[in-house]
Amino acid sequence: MSNIILVILFITGYAAIALEHPLRVNKTATALLLAVISWVVLIMFQSEATNGILPELSHHLSSISEIIFFLMGAMAIVELVDTHRGFRVVSNLVRTKNKVSLLWIICFITFFLSAILDNLTTSIVMVSILRKIIGDKKDRMLFASMVIVAANAGGAWTPIGDVTTTMLWISGRISAGNIMVALFIPSLVSLLLPLIYFSFQMSGEKNVETEKNDEAAQPYSALVFIFGILSLVSVPVFKQMTHLPPYMGILLGLSVMWVITEILHSKTKRKDLQVTSVLSKIDLSSILFFVGILLTVAALQTAGLLEHAAAWLNTAIPNKDIVVALLGVSSSVIDNVPLVAATIGMYPLELFHVDHKMWEMIAFCAGTGGSLLIIGSAAGVVVMGMEDISFGWYLKKITLPVVIGYLAGVICYLGIYTLLN
Repeated sequence: MSNIILVILFITGYAAIALEHPLRVNKTATALLLAVISWVVLIMFQSEATNGILPELSHHLSSISEIIFFLMGAMAIVELVDTHRGFRVVSNLVRTKNKVSLLWIICFITFFLSAILDNLTTSIVMVSILRKIIGDKKDRMLFASMVIVAANAGGAWTPIGDVTTTMLWISGRISAGNIMVALFIPSLVSLLLPLIYFSFQMSGEKNVETEKNDEAAQPYSALVFIFGILSLVSVPVFKQMTHLPPYMGILLGLSVMWVITEILHSKTKRKDLQVTSVLSKIDLSSILFFVGILLTVAALQTAGLLEHAAAWLNTAIPNKDIVVALLGVSSSVIDNVPLVAATIGMYPLELFHVDHKMWEMIAFCAGTGGSLLIIGSAAGVVVMGMEDISFGWYLKKITLPVVIGYLAGVICYLGIYTLLN
């Protein structure tokens, strides 16, 4: 009986999250409500609840906390760099007037920047830059759409570039070095094909608009940018050297940045540029959304539903490559966080070891699959709002080349894996 209720709750909650905008109910509120009610159902219908359910809840909360602390530390570092206008360093790299050249420069900067930051932050930074250098609305919509594709592709191949890859890394499904080697070329291929396609669609010079330097220069912006990037990049190195979990590395980076900025601004007394002020700007709503979703999936796992779902999938679609590829397509409609959280719960490490082909494919497909539709990723939704890009326009103009790039990336990964194994 409890399993039936949990399934109904999950489907209803999932639908409410997907229909966040029409319902006008924030998805974070839905996710948190769904999480608490799911655990209430578990504890009401299970005998010996205190002895069985509560330890399970504590166990899952411990794993979830690692992800949350990592995300909070990373968000604080990125916000600190942004507050210092450190990303102006990136805008200074864009120095061409040719449309095709500009598209390639923007996409490659986005691809590599999102591998270090995250795809959402990178998309916001790059679209903000585009607004200053491209005056034509139609051109900017195309460039902004390719920023989404580049950001999602770039985020997939590093353990800190996309929240789903981070989840796989922190849960011990993948290792940092291996995922970067395995997914770099497929991720690049998934970007290159639509990039080449749109390059042939363009001609002439971009419309020039006087660059609006409406952002006031801040002291030590370049220095904070360098330290911020080093703090993020050093996390996988820290984990490899100390064998401590990634959240310890990100907290180390944040604490070092905190000390440095306190010293730098000790004389100027610019409190708005210090970490204590920056912490208030962290997207707490996103953090709580992850908490709600991960707790909900943990409830399904505790009830044994994910194990049953895995058994059904094994019977219905024995080929795991097809299952994971379809998961990537699904992530263009359904949020990829619960999808990846569910697969982590469905397939134990005893059967699918660290750096197994399935985990690598999940990282790639969940990351890049979100680009198929503009609503398929956090980066897409934010850019959609920033540039007023409609769902229909993206579907008509962008989706087909991106689908081809996605499939080419999957084939590329499988081909490389076959050759090396």
